[in-house]
Amino acid sequence: MLPAIVRENLPRLTRAIKQFAVEPDDEAAYALADELTGITAMVAEKFTNDRTADGIQKAMQLTVGCVSLGLDHELPDDDDEAALGLLIEEGAEYAFQVGFRMVKELATLPEDALVGEYDTDPVYAARRLRDKFVDICQADPNQNWNGSARYAVQFKQRKEVQAVVRLAGWLRRHNTEGPVSDADLNAEGVIALAIIFAVEGGGRVVARTGQKEFERFVKSVRKNKPDYEAGWAELVAKVPVQHHPVLLERIDSYRQSCTVLQNIKGRTAMKTLFAELENYAGSELDADYS
Repeated sequence: MLPAIVRENLPRLTRAIKQFAVEPDDEAAYALADELTGITAMVAEKFTNDRTADGIQKAMQLTVGCVSLGLDHELPDDDDEAALGLLIEEGAEYAFQVGFRMVKELATLPEDALVGEYDTDPVYAARRLRDKFVDICQADPNQNWNGSARYAVQFKQRKEVQAVVRLAGWLRRHNTEGPVSDADLNAEGVIALAIIFAVEGGGRVVARTGQKEFERFVKSVRKNKPDYEAGWAELVAKVPVQHHPVLLERIDSYRQSCTVLQNIKGRTAMKTLFAELENYAGSELDADYS
């Protein structure tokens, strides 16, 4: 059995500095080293512990990763000579700031579709930024590093979650019975309610409901046997086009597998249907009979 081929993937900053061996430039090398030392001192003061050797070492690793992240973003073609040229011409501080802004943006994006008050709390926001900075940017300059790849994956995932949260926010603001303004948000639950209730037709937007209203809805669907597709088309027509990709994907999923919609047409007991609705709507469902 042949051994696996391991491709070396050192941090971009390390690879760029190695270019000095090809074209020595002592003045530029000293200037770069001095700038990186200053950045490391700043990182140690703000994010680690500048009074311990471990703190300084961790700050150095974070500096290496953050500068490398910025270089990878600015020069995605993997040209290490060009990366060194950017460091000399624009400065390591420029690359560091590019990388740090990327991490900062990532930290502000929702991680999942459950949003609470702490997500906007400044103390928690600072903690999330620090944790994400370490997660993405900590890099041993002499070992393989995949921070840029991890960033790309996490950024894509979080942008997808953000799209779900934004659709839920729109549905809440345009809830037919009046805007829903709770601080806590179960975005998937809001979308579930809107899609399920849309099958009744009439173009209503339902982002929050209770047991009594659900019972009325079930009786109406059983009596009138509405066209589910027509109801969904009315909902889609009301929602701004930027939210359509998420909404259409969820509608397709519910069309195929939503047990509430499948069982409404039969003789399933109201209590059972409401329990199934709770599985979809979660905390967005008012369980009180009102």
